[in-house]
Amino acid sequence: MNRVVQLWRTSTVRLTALFIVIFVVFSVLLLALISYQSSIQIQRQQADDIDREVTQLERIDRERGFRAAIVAVERLSRQPGPGIYYIGTQAGLMITGNVSDLPVNVLQEPGTFSFNYNLSRPFEGEAKDKSEGNAVVRSVVLPSGLVLVVGRDVVERRGFSAIIFQSFLFGVGGILLFSVIAGGITAVRVLRRIDAIASTSRMIMSGNLSERVPVTKRNDEFDGLAQNLNQMLDRIEQLMLGLKEVTDNVAHDLKTPLTRMRNRAEAALRDGQSEPVQREALETVIAESDQLIKTFNALLMIARAEAGAPSGAFADVDLSAVAADVAELYGPVAEDAGMALETHVTDGIMARANRELIGQALVNLVENALKYYEPAEGKAGKITVGIRRLNDRVLIEVGDNGPGIAPEDRGRVVERFVRLEKSRTEPGSGLGLSLVAAVARLHKGQFRIEDNQPGVRAVIDLPAA
Repeated sequence: MNRVVQLWRTSTVRLTALFIVIFVVFSVLLLALISYQSSIQIQRQQADDIDREVTQLERIDRERGFRAAIVAVERLSRQPGPGIYYIGTQAGLMITGNVSDLPVNVLQEPGTFSFNYNLSRPFEGEAKDKSEGNAVVRSVVLPSGLVLVVGRDVVERRGFSAIIFQSFLFGVGGILLFSVIAGGITAVRVLRRIDAIASTSRMIMSGNLSERVPVTKRNDEFDGLAQNLNQMLDRIEQLMLGLKEVTDNVAHDLKTPLTRMRNRAEAALRDGQSEPVQREALETVIAESDQLIKTFNALLMIARAEAGAPSGAFADVDLSAVAADVAELYGPVAEDAGMALETHVTDGIMARANRELIGQALVNLVENALKYYEPAEGKAGKITVGIRRLNDRVLIEVGDNGPGIAPEDRGRVVERFVRLEKSRTEPGSGLGLSLVAAVARLHKGQFRIEDNQPGVRAVIDLPAA
């Protein structure tokens, strides 16, 4: 009983029951209409047959005389079937026919009547009880002055109507049974799919993030929902793994500078330390703090980019102007580092973007090229900043002619806190390229690292405005 109550509380079962009721009501009304129309059609057919025979007998009486009409009635009355025939005088004297005992009003007043009758001449082979029935007749006065009565037995018609009604009842019962069975099967199948989703959700909530909603081969709306949920679960699992990795990397990368800061401060507070030593220790602590602040700022900017820009943060941006500004800003820096910074910027390239984040991504790429370039004897360093349009895409490119990045490391360098420099002697946190990748995803684009032959070419591929 509790199971039935629980099933009834589900929207699937209640909607199925509602559809069953609507279907049954519609089917019953349709069958009732068909039955009613069939009965009416039979009555109309009988009335048309009576009118047709009356018209024919009136024409015979008018054109050929009353004797021909009497012969025609005599011939019709001897034929087996539901026909009722009578012809006689207005005084009530029967001349011929198959019914003699007619009500008085039928003979006195022309019109349509219904009454019980007995055949005066049962057909050959017909039992006595078969000669009794109920008839609908039409009474007319012929041009010759004789009274003509033509009708049809309605017992057979009522029997046919009873068959129609019986079929109607069986049809309604079959519809009810079929609807309940079909509705039950539908509800069970739907609930089974929903239970599978709920079961997967419970396992995921218990901590098993690798579980996925089962997908069948039917490719129906539940499979579409399951695929969307599985994609969402994949993304959640990636985010959780990324959060764990970031937490581990933060703990690893920030522990060392924090320990150095504490040791410097502790050493400066020891007795007997001179003021220059203490000042140097404080300056070191400030420098380490600035580096930590930069790291956290980069993390916050990545989180902001991955969370999606708020409404109104995007505008039509001249990417060519942004690239030109960054190149102009870092041109002197590159010159001081003994490198040349070249630009290959196509003017007037527009895109729907966040100017601040696009500018920061370009700055990170240029700084990476400056920071990790290893000068080779007899080869001058060169950085190129370019922006161009390719079909319906905008390509922002920063390349160098340095040592490059091995193909197997190109997918890993965009992860947070990943630094290919094993000794980690260069300043940095390993978040620069992670921010670039996050900015590209925010703008519905992608970030990739290609071979510049020699060196590296970093490409931000964005949709054009």
